[in-house]
Amino acid sequence: MNIQAFYAFLYFYLMCPADIIGLWWAVGSPLVLEPNKICRKNRKLSGKQRYICRREKEIVEEAVNGARLAIAECQYQFQTRRWNCTTARKSFARILRRGTQGGDTRETAFVYAITAAGVVYTVTRACSRGSLLQCTCDNNVRDITSDGEWEWGGCHDDVDFGYMKSKEFMDDRRKKKKGDLRTKIRLHNNEAGRLAIREYMTRDCKCHGLSGTCALRTCWRRMPNFRDTGTRLKDKFDGASKVTISNDGRSLVTEDDTIKPPSKEDLLYTEQSPNFCKPRKRYGSLGTQGRQCVPDSMGLEGCTLMCCGRGYTQTQVTVQENCKCQFIWCCQVICKTCTSIKTITRCL
Repeated sequence: MNIQAFYAFLYFYLMCPADIIGLWWAVGSPLVLEPNKICRKNRKLSGKQRYICRREKEIVEEAVNGARLAIAECQYQFQTRRWNCTTARKSFARILRRGTQGGDTRETAFVYAITAAGVVYTVTRACSRGSLLQCTCDNNVRDITSDGEWEWGGCHDDVDFGYMKSKEFMDDRRKKKKGDLRTKIRLHNNEAGRLAIREYMTRDCKCHGLSGTCALRTCWRRMPNFRDTGTRLKDKFDGASKVTISNDGRSLVTEDDTIKPPSKEDLLYTEQSPNFCKPRKRYGSLGTQGRQCVPDSMGLEGCTLMCCGRGYTQTQVTVQENCKCQFIWCCQVICKTCTSIKTITRCL
């Protein structure tokens, strides 16, 4: 099974309610997809994917967690755009399928990159908290003093293990076809997502010394906040490069010779995105009719851009909320209930 089919399967089961597909099991909240059933449904898995499914099912579970994290981050980053990373009416699956039917758009590139990053993040985080038998903390960075004021110690996030598992599970099948344009782009965007985690590790420190003087600090490496990773990849989405394959078939080159060659961390695409103004089933576009917008804004969330020139309607709703709250010693907060009129603006 190629990785595009795996994505489509993964996102379909992540988004469908339990009473429809019957493949969910609850572990507290939210619901978690059972990794055993992902592997049983995909009998064409081979190589590293098959090994992980057979011997490391907990890694598959973390891959599911990473996909869920990626979806949530995608929806946050694009909440004010015409394409808002919605999973409604199979829109998400059709965005992914564009790479098979046509070419990869910027949206496809972002989805693959943020998912690769999500898998790195959740697998690495599971290592640090001791949830996986295959890994714990990264002990390779230790006993190195930089300037006499701090030294490595503590529990480093083993990002190299998370990176490796993301690469094994998501790139394995595509490596066998790495000569074609689509595969080169998918592998590149996967790698860009992983690098958005691995290349931006941060340093956390704890002070030591009498009376908190911080005469010496013990520091350890931590992954960046995933929100920062999402923002970084969103910036790469905005500056993504349209590419084609070189004459010798070995590399990717930008279509415009005046544009600098893309780096390993840049996102790549081959097909221009639709404007997402109107429903276009083929492209996964649901249109913007009914979307909320900001009338006076000239930004992407403004009604001028969001509504594609169709105009908008405004309705007033009554909202009740707590107000005039007072703290009463000790220990109570007493609030009044205030009623206000709120204007909601939606695209026609």
